[in-house]
Amino acid sequence: MSVVEGEILSGDWLNPELSRVLLGDYGRAWLKERKVSQRTREEHTSVWRNHVEPFLGRYQVNEIGPELIRRWRAELLEKGRSEDRTAKAYRLARSMFATAVDDGRIKRNPCRIKGADQHRTPERPHASIDEVYRLADVMPPRYRFLVLLAAFSGLRWGELVALQARDVDRETMLVRVSRKIAQMKDGELVVGPTKSAAGVRTVALPRFLDEDLAAHLPEFAEPGREGLLFTGKRGGILRRGNFHRETDWARTVVKAGLPKGFHFHDLRHTGNQMAAEAGATTRELMQRMGQSTVRAALIYQHATSARDRQIADELNARVERYRSSKRGDPDDGSAASMVPIG
Repeated sequence: MSVVEGEILSGDWLNPELSRVLLGDYGRAWLKERKVSQRTREEHTSVWRNHVEPFLGRYQVNEIGPELIRRWRAELLEKGRSEDRTAKAYRLARSMFATAVDDGRIKRNPCRIKGADQHRTPERPHASIDEVYRLADVMPPRYRFLVLLAAFSGLRWGELVALQARDVDRETMLVRVSRKIAQMKDGELVVGPTKSAAGVRTVALPRFLDEDLAAHLPEFAEPGREGLLFTGKRGGILRRGNFHRETDWARTVVKAGLPKGFHFHDLRHTGNQMAAEAGATTRELMQRMGQSTVRAALIYQHATSARDRQIADELNARVERYRSSKRGDPDDGSAASMVPIG
């Protein structure tokens, strides 16, 4: 019995014609057929064109083995690509080869470098309650509640600017996240579903936010239940660039006592940190933050809404103690015994 006959009988035989396709052709088709959001497709296409196709695109998929993958990755780093971009390129190539295995073009994925899909990200700063309020206080009034909501809910920028008045229930202090707005590289704004299924969620808000929400709605939100909660000063969807210009963000964060280079996204990190300090388990935290990884979807999707309310109530109690201490209100000593946050 020949080797080919043995492979056919065992189910291991691959049609050699399928494996002779150039990765350049296969990758372009893969990108076109992949069901992802418009923003993710734009990101994948950029990584492919700049970091994967120029080196690997000229090889047939059956010619690309672990050694070539190691050389390609090393060359990216040697030519000055960041660890972040190199890891993204590696993950994209690995996904393409995984599909090639499923398609019966190759037997094994050549991307087998341990840890190559990860990169070391410097720890981002997070703000204390005092710093959050100092930042909110120096913001233009239109954006005060945006800063507070970002910090105490942990929502992403794209989720925040997509919120409509109907998404926030003032009676229960719950916010429903079901969509996001993504800005493409050409400036186009795309309204669509959240980053992943895990992003569709209901988040309990600390009750102290109702005061600022009540002030914000009639003054700055669009009218009607379907009106946007946050808009630019000329109306319409709030763009990140306009927000940074109108708030003079880079200088304003320093004025508020935050470190130079503090990002708006660091307010989400702040919310994550505070929720963890309020007693959220990892499972509860991932549900609250709308974690979109496969691992999170499998492990952390069963957090209960009752516990989420407890998290928000604990945040509320901590901030109320802080506010009482700033006013000098008698607090039976609770302010003095308050555990510092951040």
